[in-house]
Amino acid sequence: MASYQTGSEAYTRENQTSAPAAPQAAWADKYRGATVEDLDPPLALSVSPNDPVSAALMAAYERDYTHLTVTDAAKRSLLGYLSIPRLKELLQKGAVKDTDAVATAMQRFNRKRGIYQVITMETPLEELEQFFESETGPNGEKREKQQFAVVTDVTRKFVLGVATKADLEEFVKRRPA
Repeated sequence: MASYQTGSEAYTRENQTSAPAAPQAAWADKYRGATVEDLDPPLALSVSPNDPVSAALMAAYERDYTHLTVTDAAKRSLLGYLSIPRLKELLQKGAVKDTDAVATAMQRFNRKRGIYQVITMETPLEELEQFFESETGPNGEKREKQQFAVVTDVTRKFVLGVATKADLEEFVKRRPA
């Protein structure tokens, strides 16, 4: 317990300690304790690396998804993802044909780095926003800003869904002030 000699000394100290907490308070007001589960992310749609690009594209259109996870058909392990906007570009350029396997167009996860930021249903939305906005990875390496996050269980054995930056923005818009 702190003791102060005058009221002005107490006022000065209190204002000095509460000023740095403003950014965190803004996040607290913005999300009010919400987690990824509150986003109600749609179930992940996974495709096999051997599936044709046309089938993956059709599945994404049917569900209005912008990203599909790519899993090993036998082991069910997460190998990477397929970005539909990037896939459209590759198809327009002729770099990929709709009869090619998904493996030719997918983005593989770099497992050699070894450090992953696990996003679960219990992850606070403040952390998710930081994941999207940060240009450094969990071990400090430089990376691009992320547009989506694969939501898994804590042990990363099951892909539960995909959360996008747009999902987070939509959550903030529809949440009452």
